[in-house]
Amino acid sequence: MRLRVLYFASLRDRAGTDAEQVDSASADARGLYAELRVRHGFAMGEERLRVAVNGEFARWDRVLADGDEIALLPPVSGG
Repeated sequence: MRLRVLYFASLRDRAGTDAEQVDSASADARGLYAELRVRHGFAMGEERLRVAVNGEFARWDRVLADGDEIALLPPVSGG
């Protein structure tokens, strides 16, 4: 299935882009992130991230469908 993935903060820096189209066979957000960790070398585990699917926060076991938009949100510090 084809998904649109949005990256924020340190994930955006590591991926070198703020968004990309991804072809994935993963059934859920957890599997997709595992694929993306290998592709981009993300060191951060899923327990430190929030995931949103189609604009709504979701659990990592959320089943994905063709055309979904997934946002990966690491913790952000501010000052």
